[in-house]
Amino acid sequence: QVQLVESGGGLVQPGGSLKLSCTASGATLKHYAIAWYRQAPGKEREGVSCISGNDNGNYIGDSVKGRFTTSRDNANNTVFLQMYNLKPEDTAVYYCAAGGTCWSWYEPEEFDYWGQGTQVTVSS
Repeated sequence: QVQLVESGGGLVQPGGSLKLSCTASGATLKHYAIAWYRQAPGKEREGVSCISGNDNGNYIGDSVKGRFTTSRDNANNTVFLQMYNLKPEDTAVYYCAAGGTCWSWYEPEEFDYWGQGTQVTVSS
């Protein structure tokens, strides 16, 4: 059974940075495409990024492009979401998800395994 755990969320001021981590038990993350999604209250779940399991190709959503990056640390079985220049509209619960590919990474149905989420709040 694949279990994903997100960490690193918290309260940050506008313009600040956070680095989220996604770790796993029961799976080696380098074999999976790992996406980050977020969901704000009253809004649909939104794809933020995806990193492929084979070539580490990665994809960043338009709303965060230029501010967020995603990367892997295979030695520690961890995928990161580095967030810079955070804005109040980035406030949401952030989830990591594991699946086969990033081909349709913006579609939540493409991912089989999900973590419980970590809250990110951007506020002064």
